[in-house]
Amino acid sequence: MLRSALTQMKAKNLAAGKHADGQGLWLVKRDKDAGKWILRVTIHGRRREMGLGPWPDVSIAEARSRAEDARRKVRDGEDPVEARASHRRRAKRLTVKEAILGCFEARQAELKGDGSAGRWLSPMTVHVIPAIGRLAVEDVDQHVLKRMMEPIWHDKPDTARKAMNRINLTLKHAAALGLDVDLQAPMKARALLGKQRHVVEHVPSIPYAEAPAFYRMLCGKTYMSCFALRFLMLTAARTSEIRFARRDDLAGEVLIIPADRTKTGNEHRIPLGEEALRVVAEAPRVGDGDLLFPSPRGMVMSDATMARFMEREGYAARPHGFRSTFRTWVEECTDAPYEVKEACLGHVVDGAVARAYQRSDRLERRRELMDRWAGFLTSS
Repeated sequence: MLRSALTQMKAKNLAAGKHADGQGLWLVKRDKDAGKWILRVTIHGRRREMGLGPWPDVSIAEARSRAEDARRKVRDGEDPVEARASHRRRAKRLTVKEAILGCFEARQAELKGDGSAGRWLSPMTVHVIPAIGRLAVEDVDQHVLKRMMEPIWHDKPDTARKAMNRINLTLKHAAALGLDVDLQAPMKARALLGKQRHVVEHVPSIPYAEAPAFYRMLCGKTYMSCFALRFLMLTAARTSEIRFARRDDLAGEVLIIPADRTKTGNEHRIPLGEEALRVVAEAPRVGDGDLLFPSPRGMVMSDATMARFMEREGYAARPHGFRSTFRTWVEECTDAPYEVKEACLGHVVDGAVARAYQRSDRLERRRELMDRWAGFLTSS
């Protein structure tokens, strides 16, 4: 093969096809008037093809110059194809919004329901993206984060904490893409913002001594929210676990909450006593749906429905507070082991090593305790 076999006139007169210029440089013509330059090189023992631009916009002389630059990189042990791709990625300037969405997509499999509830993205779409979404992620530093977080740092500390943690994950995602980001920016921003001035407020609950009277009041109501509240109290489950509970989750005298509907990501079996089964049997059926406690339209009950009922009845407590009511009662009125008490709430009580050998979820011991709790609620 001759070196520099092509001339401008010869290239113009060539038919469609591949035409060699020499030393791995080829002109690939699509038709008489258009084509592209290709360089074939061997990089680390692997044959690669590298585009050098369109013909005739890129002249023969320019194509040869680009080819020589690429061959020089190969001789120096570099990969010109990867070097150009890296340059293009840097030139694109990935925005904060794009980095956040890319990080979310990469983490979806770790989130409940692939993150369909939107909780992971919520603080980002509300507070981060509107403020700095168009900024290049490589330009994010502690001062940018400080300015963005100041309005919510003390007033909405939990939201600010979640947003900062997810910014940290986003920066790590961008670093994995090969971008030059400051991974310490969130830590430095926290130092600039200082300690959050916020007193943790627990979900208000009903004292356990008043729980039987409240339960008795519920028994006199026929609202679906009242049946759901009774079941919630009897099982000490989380509100979402009751709202989404289905009839096919029932296995005899056990309600099985699938892993994707639990906070821990582990399947949770809840023993059901006579009173709990009676509530399920007495709850009105709505349409052909499979939900245990559906809304009037047969859909999943709103997360505010039970709370609104308690408000109308003059209670400051919230449905989630019944877990605290149960936990306080079981602590003060029983001698149940710590592991059983916590397991009733669906908490993980064993370490990873212990769980590898101790695989029981203490169902029968929990059943005894929950039967005592149901007896207490229905005692007056």
